Amino acid sequence: MPSTRDIRRRIKSVKNIQQITKAMKMVAAARLRRAQERANSSRPYTDKIREILAGVAAGARDSGHPLLAVREVSRTAYLILGADKGLAGAYTSNLLREVLPQVSGRGDVSLLTVGRKVRDYFRRRGYKIDQQYTGFSEKPAYDSAVAIANEVASAYARGDYDAVYLVYTRFFSPVNHRPTTIKLLPVDTTEAAGEEQPREYIFEPSAEEVLGLLLPKYLETIVYGALLQSAASELGARMTAMGSATDNAEELISKLVLNYNKIRQANITREISEIVGGAEALK
Repeated sequence: MPSTRDIRRRIKSVKNIQQITKAMKMVAAARLRRAQERANSSRPYTDKIREILAGVAAGARDSGHPLLAVREVSRTAYLILGADKGLAGAYTSNLLREVLPQVSGRGDVSLLTVGRKVRDYFRRRGYKIDQQYTGFSEKPAYDSAVAIANEVASAYARGDYDAVYLVYTRFFSPVNHRPTTIKLLPVDTTEAAGEEQPREYIFEPSAEEVLGLLLPKYLETIVYGALLQSAASELGARMTAMGSATDNAEELISKLVLNYNKIRQANITREISEIVGGAEALK
């Protein structure tokens, strides 16, 4: 049975941990508000540019642009947007659960990772990681999206990959975020193909020049929107996890205090019994 001194030390330790988790929850909540605003404000623009480009690409399939080229798939790349830090509950686990069935046991897969957690997980298991980006999972900047999009576009144009998929966590609310996989390259034109009356576009000066400007901007926008969604999801998961940890610490402290009082009362009772027994023996 632990002594009262041991229990006091345990209570003090749990209280210190509780202060840390409470502070981390407050920091995550403060950052989440800004990240949520950025993610929600970027979503309509991202969805609209995807819809517009699908229609433009459907009307210019013969333009010869390398990012529209559909090839036989012999090499597939997955761009995975993860977290740099832990203590975010099941955020990283859910993301890995989404991507692992798509890459496990395949020798024709290359990975491009964002975030230390995802990079370390696949590196320890011997997967090939062509590119890695770290240090901005919580606060992504547009420049980071531009760098990632340029690298992906260049690799696809060179023929290093025949298909590129983007895996990220879509944000709905601080407690509701879902891992999602979308096809990034070649550009999917199924949205426009599903229209009853496809739009006809007149390109000036030419379809090649218009798509040459529009396609890179499309990739940058999609990647940046996914980075913002992932950042908000990570902060929401961390806020929820730290809130649960704070509540669990409070519950543990209550149990330890109760146990401490029981042991203390038992010690007092035993000492009184010893004093009374000693007094009776002296009579």
